[in-house]
Amino acid sequence: MDKRKLMLLLGALVVAIGTALAARSMLGGGAAPAAEAAQQAQGPKVLVAQRALPVGTIITQDAISYQAWPKDMVKDAYFIEGEADVNKLLGTVVRFPVTAGQPVTQGALVRPGDRGFLAAALGPGMRAVTISVSGRSGVAGFVFPGDHVDLMLTQTVSPQGADGGLPLNVAETIIRNLRVLATDQSTETKVVDGKTVVSNFGLVTIEVNPKLAEKIAVADKLGQLSLSLRSIADNQSELEKAVASGQVKLPAGASKAEEDRLLSQAMNRPVDSSTTFQTGGDVSRFQRRAMGKPAEPKSFGEAMGNALGSMVKAVASAAPGLGGPLPVQSGPSVRVTRGKTTTVEQAGR
Repeated sequence: MDKRKLMLLLGALVVAIGTALAARSMLGGGAAPAAEAAQQAQGPKVLVAQRALPVGTIITQDAISYQAWPKDMVKDAYFIEGEADVNKLLGTVVRFPVTAGQPVTQGALVRPGDRGFLAAALGPGMRAVTISVSGRSGVAGFVFPGDHVDLMLTQTVSPQGADGGLPLNVAETIIRNLRVLATDQSTETKVVDGKTVVSNFGLVTIEVNPKLAEKIAVADKLGQLSLSLRSIADNQSELEKAVASGQVKLPAGASKAEEDRLLSQAMNRPVDSSTTFQTGGDVSRFQRRAMGKPAEPKSFGEAMGNALGSMVKAVASAAPGLGGPLPVQSGPSVRVTRGKTTTVEQAGR
């Protein structure tokens, strides 16, 4: 190889090395500003929805979390980490629908006691109905917002018809599994020094559908309404029975959040079928068991009078040939037979 070619080869090698070093310097210098710009674009952390939150959703710990958000896109209505307490937002209700990953605004949540909280807490198609109770019929104040109760009706039914009789006392469970929304004018449970305060109330607001709202309005006119507090285990066992029997159907491929939403709706659904009742005769032997049954005689003379009256009616109905009821005889009489017809005639007529 001659000297000229060697010089060209060395020059090309030097140029290649210089180009590589220049390219490395340019790429390394640009990475730091890009990372710094990306870090600046993240900005503070704002509260976002972890899943879709439809209207009426009660905020729980797994429904929201903080996520980094571009600084120039942060709004005053957002909940910012360090400025908002998530624990205070638990139990609030979603007023407007929020999609998954969308920031939760202050106007989208309504707190207990705020205007519109009760309307936001109602499920789709449900209504709020208020009934009056006493300390005795309201479980002595041990019913709190969020509990589930059964509604009982106690009434006295008067007998109808000529038979008469004693009034019938009846108690029946007309609706089961009603969700309590508020007691008196409060939707919150009072806690003092870590202990729940039990207080008597005169009004209870419950969640029902339109048909049950009409039923409760009529029941309130018929007699006395009382509450029966349900156990939490009852709701879970009845939900399992409903799922096993096919009354509650979970769609195939549904997500965990969707299944939880459907099960929550089924657990809070009021039931007005397969209700039970007790009459006075089921409780006391001195009460009648069914309507339309005559009252028991109070004395032996009354019993004999009722028996004789029944016999007279039976004889009168069984003697069509006598032309109706038996006549009252005031003197001697003879029986006169003409063909197949026999009549009773008074002597001397």
